[in-house]
Amino acid sequence: MIFSGRAVNKVLLAARLQKFTRCEQAIARRSFASSSLTASNDFALRTTPSRLYNPITTSLSNSSPVQLDSTTALFSTAAAEIDQDDVITTSNSSYTIKRRQGVRNVAIVAHVDHGKTTLVDELLKVAAASTSTATSTETNTATEANDSEGVDLNRLMDSGELEKERGITITSKVTRLDYTANDEDGTNYIINVVDTPGHADFAGEVDRILSTVDGVVLVVDAGEGPKAQTKYVLSRALGLGLKPIVVLNKADRPESLGRLETGETELELMDLFEALGADENQMEYRTLFGSARGGWVTDDVDVAVKIANDGGVDKKGSSSNMRGLLKAILEDIPAPSVHWYSSSNDLTSVDDFGEEPFSMTATTVGMDPYLGRTCTGRIYSGKINISDSVTLLRRQSESEDANSERQGPSSSVTGLFANRGVSRVALDPAVAYAGDIVTLAGIPESIKVGDTLTSTENQVPNAIDTPPLAPPTLSCLFGANNGPLAGKEGSIVASSRVRQRLINETDNNVTVTVEKCESDAEKTVVFGRGELQIGILVEQMRREGYEMIITPPQILTSICPETGNKLEPFEEVTVDVDSEYSGTVVNALTGSRKGVLVEMTDDAQGKARLKFEIPSRGLLGFGPEIASATRGTAVVTHLYLEEREHVGIIGQGSDRGKLVCNELGKATLFALESLQARGTLFVEPGDMVYPGMVIGENAKSGDLEVNPVRAKATSNMRTQAKDEKLYLTPPKKMSIEELIGYMSEDEVIEVTPKSVRLRKLELDAGVRERAARAKKKQLDALKGKGGKK
Repeated sequence: MIFSGRAVNKVLLAARLQKFTRCEQAIARRSFASSSLTASNDFALRTTPSRLYNPITTSLSNSSPVQLDSTTALFSTAAAEIDQDDVITTSNSSYTIKRRQGVRNVAIVAHVDHGKTTLVDELLKVAAASTSTATSTETNTATEANDSEGVDLNRLMDSGELEKERGITITSKVTRLDYTANDEDGTNYIINVVDTPGHADFAGEVDRILSTVDGVVLVVDAGEGPKAQTKYVLSRALGLGLKPIVVLNKADRPESLGRLETGETELELMDLFEALGADENQMEYRTLFGSARGGWVTDDVDVAVKIANDGGVDKKGSSSNMRGLLKAILEDIPAPSVHWYSSSNDLTSVDDFGEEPFSMTATTVGMDPYLGRTCTGRIYSGKINISDSVTLLRRQSESEDANSERQGPSSSVTGLFANRGVSRVALDPAVAYAGDIVTLAGIPESIKVGDTLTSTENQVPNAIDTPPLAPPTLSCLFGANNGPLAGKEGSIVASSRVRQRLINETDNNVTVTVEKCESDAEKTVVFGRGELQIGILVEQMRREGYEMIITPPQILTSICPETGNKLEPFEEVTVDVDSEYSGTVVNALTGSRKGVLVEMTDDAQGKARLKFEIPSRGLLGFGPEIASATRGTAVVTHLYLEEREHVGIIGQGSDRGKLVCNELGKATLFALESLQARGTLFVEPGDMVYPGMVIGENAKSGDLEVNPVRAKATSNMRTQAKDEKLYLTPPKKMSIEELIGYMSEDEVIEVTPKSVRLRKLELDAGVRERAARAKKKQLDALKGKGGKK
């Protein structure tokens, strides 16, 4: 008997109701996927999926295998008793790994706009309410709780100016929750929650923060299912051996109800876990259903569907608030691991850490005008007090020799803080122990992300290893503004100041690399992960008063050591669009951009999901183009795959020319009204323009020199006809990241605190014309040689 897709779903949902393990469900899915399999009432095949890695070896040992020991040494700061648990001992016996109860470190990871930040806001509210309820008899505590309830917690973690404007998370942030469990003893817990970005360009923020946590909460939109960034963050978490909890968010939306009832989203997640090599323990993840905006969550899909149908209100009054998620974190996420260097296993309280060497990794580095250099990270061993002396151990880079000196300067700690919401609060008492995530002030100035801090008198043998980051995919040249309007709108214009600002960015932004340009000493090369990341960096510098120019992005290539062929990065692109525009998307990506369609699915709501594999070069400028072609209905996400053989010359979609200004002055309504028939304008009346500046897009191929400052002639001539009223279409305004993908090879972006302009690299029209003729002759010569062959 051959099973259809609907039958497979029914069998798998029945398996879920019968409490089969997810490993057994995965085996069943593989069995039913074969067209030659026959029906069976039980799952006879009971094997464990192959593991692609050893999570303990990857995350807990210094490149050496580890073993589980039966010795028990677990401690808790929330309770006086010592619980029993496993101790992980490294083979080189430099330290053992023990678990600290009373604390949980967890990261919230998801695709962009799947509800991470809103979920963290709800957790903050529940934790504040639990603490105020447990201490309601104390007047001062109750007053503080009431004050905290008056604070606006709507997307509280997105505290940056750009984050609020764009509605996305750009940098990782840690917040500390003091949570009182709803049990008989009212146990107090410390839960450090990390909010991470969801856009692929900021994936480095996810890479560096996962090494500080022991588990992840994977948030997935129940109506959309797993997307490109979901795959990336989950693969990184599984590769580090972290324990996952899945939250199917936005379950109260109409498009989510159907997928919840059929189990379609759950099946996609199971496929994703299995494809990424999850082990048996990770496959047994807990699934919660809820709505972060509605403030409820449950582990029963039937209850979730009923609450959604009732308008987000649980009429039975059962426990379906966010406490269910905090309970799941306490039960499923393991307590933080700490390094124990002493030969004695007698550990009765946190005071015993006084004899242990202090070690901590820096995951975020900052500068405070009052406190000096600060860093935030996780303490792996020992304890830290104010005035303790710490020494810097540098992280070994790929270019450094393994035997090179890695010890840095020393300094005295002047501040010890924890993050509560977006506020930095001094710890009282001012002491932190292994397993805590804290912020230190007064550390060495030369510290960078990934470096280790250790106690000066009692140092750890080696710096703590941190996971490697994915390589950058493109580069841009930054230089001083050399246009006619240079220095008129910005206060920082020197190329040396621009370069120093970019170098300072690398202290905390680990995915950005800065080098001095070899061909032009006045320019700086910036390597990044995507157009959005570079655009955000430029926008931040622009608001700080910098003026600069940015050249077109160049995709980074490499040479295969085995074949000697040229390699370039490829990406997996997922496009969700209305079915009527699916043909438009396919034509745009599979034509001159050299993309390959690998999967296409449709749903009952008239939506289509298309997956492509395409060179990274083919995505430059694709966003604005497809947004116009699909009338804004397309949602494009991409994920780095691997490096493959270079595909040769590719196109960038429509080959249209530009409208280039040939006069200096302010654009006039009279001139722009006659020019709007030539194409799409980028400027409006009153904007300053100059020769070589791009003021619009030509409707035909090739650049066109125009005069946007021409005014109506004034004379004493009179006519019987009255002057007609002039109408002008609103200009097309593009953001910096859109311009990065839109500009041609002979153009640059001029950025000032007040304006963002697109102009030609060579402002002289005569020089540009001669260069164009020379380039045409070279192309004709190459074509002629090819024809003779």
